[in-house]
Formats: sequence, structure tokens, C-alpha cells
Amino acid sequence: MKQVNHISKFSALLFTAGVITLSSCKKDSTTNQSADTVDVTATMDATQSNAISESQFDNVFNITMGVQASDAGDDISIGAGVDVIYSNTMNADGTLTGTPDPVSSRCFMVTVVPHIAHQFPKTLTIDFGITGCLGKDGKLRKGKIVTIYTGPMRIPGSKTSTTFIDYYVDSFKLEGTHTVENTSSSNKQEWIVNVIDGKITNTNSGSWRTLNSKRIHKQIEGNSTPLYPLDDKFEITGSSSGSNSNGNSWTAEIVDPLIKRFACPWRVKGIVDITKNTTKAVLDYGNGTCDNTATVTINGVTHIITLHK
Repeated sequence: MKQVNHISKFSALLFTAGVITLSSCKKDSTTNQSADTVDVTATMDATQSNAISESQFDNVFNITMGVQASDAGDDISIGAGVDVIYSNTMNADGTLTGTPDPVSSRCFMVTVVPHIAHQFPKTLTIDFGITGCLGKDGKLRKGKIVTIYTGPMRIPGSKTSTTFIDYYVDSFKLEGTHTVENTSSSNKQEWIVNVIDGKITNTNSGSWRTLNSKRIHKQIEGNSTPLYPLDDKFEITGSSSGSNSNGNSWTAEIVDPLIKRFACPWRVKGIVDITKNTTKAVLDYGNGTCDNTATVTINGVTHIITLHK
């Protein structure tokens, strides 16, 4: 059971919505309809909103941490960025299969200033255009993602700060600031990922969600193959808070570390406590199996939810 989260070397990280990218969570079934009091319904809404928001910003991590060196003029990322906006596939040695995406065949444009090797900070802009750019992950993106890199993100101490210019994924507009810092040491690979004043607006309905989040992503498997992300496994801890246009606000705390594998689009294990007022929901991603379901328990009643990419 899991959530939609990531795709880039450290993608899992994201870190996450497994790759709960721009998805929507829906209650699939409920074991006890009598538990659907107003407060329980609001808490379920808050739980789903938090999961969706985290997933959507996880996708930002995957893109910005997966920019290819041929575009950046430097090896600045921590993964190949495959399966998101790039169409390459990856070999076991970390190389890409076949010829890299020809720039002429892409629907997005990457610019870097300065485009000079080993000179930082670099400002990298990914422009998806105003009519839309369909990624390999099936998402239609518009607008720009702008990221400042202080150094190559494989190096401890390097940081990024990402903002958005009229950036949309499908019918969702993303706003706010997304930051990543490499806090690795000699015996562990680790990143701190923050979402600051994040906002996600559904342009079809006008509904919105906000998110402030701090999460620590620690790589627990795949450290011996740094150029090959497919064997990577991450442990995620941290907390977040948010609100939505339904009038609900909440806080969330990871009480049992979330587990995300690069090779699975959802989080596969871990528990998050979501609190709305005095009501608590327990979101459980399961026992490690890669599937798109999770459970939410409120007042002793368990609900099954489906998580979509």
C-alpha cells in the first residue's frame, strides 16, 4: 500500500507520492459507513489532501534532480530523470540506452546560466511552453520550473531552490518554493527536502490545497551503485502541515518511516499520523508490497483508499 511518489536516482525520495505525482486519492471502500460523521469526513479529506500535495511536490524533485548533464553542461543531478520528462531508459551501469533524447524532438526546453562546466551557482529553467508538453509519465505540463543550484547535487552541502512561473501539471497549478539540500556523510546518503508556502490549485474546479513540509530522505539500499537508481531504496521521515478550500487544516507526522523504492511508483511501507483539530487519522502504506492502495484508520474504523499516479 502506498502513495504516489518519485523517479530519479533519489527520486524515491521522494521522496516521494511514491510517485504520487499529480494524482488524486479517492476513497475506494469504507468498512463502516456509520463512522462518516462530519468530523471523520473532514479528517479523511485532510488526509487525502496531504497525501496528494506531498505527491505533487515529489514530482518536482524528480524533475529537478534528474536533469541530464547534456542539458545542464554539468553533472548536477542525482539521477537520470528517466520516466518523467525524458524518454531514455537506463542500463545497470548507469548509462542510458540508445541515443539520448534529441533536443529537436522534445516539447520542452532547458536553459542554464552560466552554461559553463564547474561554475556555480547555476540557474536552470525548464520551459514546457504555453500549449503543453506531454511527459513520459503521461502528465501534460505547461509553464516553467526555475531552479538555482549551488553545486552538483551528489556533493554534500549542495542545495537547490525551485520556484514556478505559470506552471501547470494537467489541471493543477503549482506555486511556492521547493528546496533540496544534500546532507550526506561518509556513511550515508541523505537529503533534506522542504516545501515552503506550497499551493496546488485545481483549475477546473477552483479548489486548492496548501502545504508546508520538511522531510529527510535517507538512502538505505543501492549506495554501492550510485549511477544506477533502479536498486535504490529510501527511508523518509519528517512532518508537514496544510489546509484546503473545504475549510480543513491539519498537521502530519511520519511516525514509522516511509519506505520508497525507485522501481515502484508508490510508497510501499510506513505510517503517517494526520491530525485535524482533535481527530487523528492513521495512514498506513502497508507491508512493503508495491501496490496503489493504503488504509486510513479514524476512530477505530478503517477505510481503504486508492492512490493514483
